[in-house]
Amino acid sequence: MNRLPLLSILLSVFILFSCGPSQEDLARVKLANAKTLLQNSDTSGALVLIDSISILFPKAIYSANAAKNLKGEIQWDLLQKKENELDSVKATILYLEKNFVTEKTEFDRYSQYIHKRQQSDRRWDKSYLQIHLDERGEIYLSSNYFGEQWLDHTGIRVYDGPDQAKTEKVDLGNVNNHRSDFMEAKWEKVSYRKGADNGVIEFIANNTNRRLKAAFLGKRLYYIILEDYDKKAVKQALGLSKAIRRKVVLENEIKQLQNSLSIQ
Repeated sequence: MNRLPLLSILLSVFILFSCGPSQEDLARVKLANAKTLLQNSDTSGALVLIDSISILFPKAIYSANAAKNLKGEIQWDLLQKKENELDSVKATILYLEKNFVTEKTEFDRYSQYIHKRQQSDRRWDKSYLQIHLDERGEIYLSSNYFGEQWLDHTGIRVYDGPDQAKTEKVDLGNVNNHRSDFMEAKWEKVSYRKGADNGVIEFIANNTNRRLKAAFLGKRLYYIILEDYDKKAVKQALGLSKAIRRKVVLENEIKQLQNSLSIQ
């Protein structure tokens, strides 16, 4: 007789746990949470929750189907937004390309964008900063010196008052530090590739309305005032670079979304 209360308690516990929330109930909660994230503009978080439903609750057939349908709606909406953005980016590229000519010599692997105001045949006897851009959106800056004495410059500092940006040092003898001479003329060209401009490109592009100066840093200091058209060339090249890179990203994302929608 003493065992009856114990059995009764065990039976009650069993019933209590067996009557807990089903997988379908739990899946519905997670789906509701995903919808809340969507309302808060957290699309990535919502998709993570939606994808987890079929994995965590394989018996929740109805919620899994609802999650699949919701995911399709989200991806369709994303696809339309990205296609609209791609159209806008392509329009930006067409607009900016008007300021450049393209060329591809036997030494170039990719087509180069040359700003119309920075073509070398106009600047061979000048000291100036030149922007370089190719069809991939790869961009870099070079400092070009022309004079009667060697500077042996290894970098530049662009500034206006206390505001400035300075490139990394490109040592003499580096493949990106060139020099040549003819008669009394000396030419030096330092290229700041793979981010070696250290923010100088952005600094110029963001301050085209200011009277920017550039100091050539070497065994002798040499200063120039940046021409308005050179500052504009840097800004337009940077804008074109960003647009080209964004175009590549969008095209890949659109292709992935289209493939995902076709599988569903």
